[in-house]
Amino acid sequence: MSAPAAPDGADPAATPAAGGRPDPRSGQPRTNGGFGRVLVAVYGIFALAATARAGVQLLRDWHEAPLAYALSALAAAVYVVATIALARGGRVARRVAWLAVGVELVGVLTVGAFSLADPEAFPRATVWSGFGQGYGYVPLVLPFVGLWWLWRTRPAAPGATTPPPTTPATDAPEDAA
Repeated sequence: MSAPAAPDGADPAATPAAGGRPDPRSGQPRTNGGFGRVLVAVYGIFALAATARAGVQLLRDWHEAPLAYALSALAAAVYVVATIALARGGRVARRVAWLAVGVELVGVLTVGAFSLADPEAFPRATVWSGFGQGYGYVPLVLPFVGLWWLWRTRPAAPGATTPPPTTPATDAPEDAA
């Protein structure tokens, strides 16, 4: 007896453990399915928040802290690129997402460390100041989650096979008529 079909007619064995359905073109797990939708939404919120903050800071107060405000603009750009790349989820977009989330991680760790070591260099806060303290440390956690998700939804290695799904065995005969 075979496993029951999914409500949408998809093969349940083809659904990756990562949560989303595979991309119909490539058969690979998508970055924008399942938990990836939540991740894209969080990145989108941070993209909007960082862009708005950087825009106001650059237009109104550039002379007060040019380094901090330039870093806010960089953070905004990184969040926008990561959001788009994670939402698109193709082969090229996945590479762009790895790069953007990697830059985000390096940025938040570097700016966070420097902002604590030399507070005078950062007279005004950025998204990444104090490791994202002003945003509840989400900017510190988010790139780790993003990298984990990219790793978890990575394409299978060439030649790798997926093990067959395990189904509970039944001792009852299928049809005893």
